[in-house]
Amino acid sequence: MSKPYVVGIDIGGTNTVFGIVDARGVVIASSSIKTLKHSDVNAYLDELYNEVTRLLVANDAVDKVHGIGIGAPNANYYTGMIEKLVNIPWPTPLPLVQMVSDKFGIPVAITNDANAAAIGEMTYGAARGLKDFIMITRGTGVGSGIVINGQLVYGHDGFAGELGHTIMKRNNGRLCGCGRTGCLEAYCSASGVARTAREFLEIRTEPSALRTIPIEAITSKDVYDAAVAGDKLANEIFEYTGNILGEAFAEFTVFSSPQAIILFGGLAKSGELLLRPLRESMEKNMYPAFKGKVQILLSELKDADAAVLGASALGWEAKAQVPAVPQA
Repeated sequence: MSKPYVVGIDIGGTNTVFGIVDARGVVIASSSIKTLKHSDVNAYLDELYNEVTRLLVANDAVDKVHGIGIGAPNANYYTGMIEKLVNIPWPTPLPLVQMVSDKFGIPVAITNDANAAAIGEMTYGAARGLKDFIMITRGTGVGSGIVINGQLVYGHDGFAGELGHTIMKRNNGRLCGCGRTGCLEAYCSASGVARTAREFLEIRTEPSALRTIPIEAITSKDVYDAAVAGDKLANEIFEYTGNILGEAFAEFTVFSSPQAIILFGGLAKSGELLLRPLRESMEKNMYPAFKGKVQILLSELKDADAAVLGASALGWEAKAQVPAVPQA
């Protein structure tokens, strides 16, 4: 029987989004459940199984699924485990690949969300045809997936690609959520941009539309809106952020000589406000051999489908677990 579909599952701290995807990268159907509805992971898997099965039945896809791909925080491709969960109350390490494979009787593969985005981009998006690129995702943090010679880099333990935790400020750097100081994520994530705004507002005196917002409530979107409206201080925040990102990208290039660095999430949506200072800073700081050789591309995955597409692309690689026994 033909297997024209894969299922992509993206496990987030709030919602778990899942969908049926065909070989061309079309999301045939998708749905979601609340991740935190169940404190017991087995109850969560029961609901996930029921809802995914409902979707498969409604789309005549029950016996046509090649594999299931899962994107999840701190997920390890090699072991099939979620090693650590910060905002979800399930015990870890959690053997999720085995549990889902046992439940569905379908091959399953898992990786973290940034790696899933890189695989999705390579399979369906802007990285089709590229063998060497770096995917940078920005949301709450800064994630990355590194592809070299057509292969996603996992490292010896499955955790390679934490470029968001490259140290950009060696002395008196900001405290990062990882416990270190000066990480790229602390400056260029959505929350990092908001932190920059608060710092600028506290040490500078010039007028800004951002001063009408309670300082602790400022978000990166507020900064973007103000910058688009011509606010000088907000534009300088983007200059500062783009400069740091450009320095980081120049350093990343020395290691893997990528054809492109692809931006997804808030980074991609900021447009030339961020891209112009980023490109200028990257070229200015680039090792001479790489100048003018690295493209900055924007993701071609639609926001609404990106998480499911990224996870689903992994489903084509999934191999059967032993044993894989479907459960009622």
